[in-house]
Amino acid sequence: MNKIQIVQDSFGLENKLPEFSAGDTITVHYKIKEGNKERIQDFRGVVIQVKGEGLTKTFTVRKISGNVGVERIFPVVSPFIDGIDINKRGAVRRKRIYYLRGLTGKKARIKEKRG
Repeated sequence: MNKIQIVQDSFGLENKLPEFSAGDTITVHYKIKEGNKERIQDFRGVVIQVKGEGLTKTFTVRKISGNVGVERIFPVVSPFIDGIDINKRGAVRRKRIYYLRGLTGKKARIKEKRG
């Protein structure tokens, strides 16, 4: 076992998030602090990539907001993630679906996984 894995195991951070992959449509409930107030904002979009492992694992979610593509990178072990809901499972053949950035309208649709 390598030294990095030993250090990561000693932190003991584990997340209770569901398993998802590229192509899935998810809603991330993210805590935002404004002054002394705290609120939860929902960010719903398509997972473009899941990258890294252990404590450094991140995922990128892309959504269209007012005809502009918005991408946000979330660390999996972030204390600000309140929860994740999986809305749709997408059927894609790749782990990183960057080609979605160049598509608009009906061409940007992802088929739903059956079964």
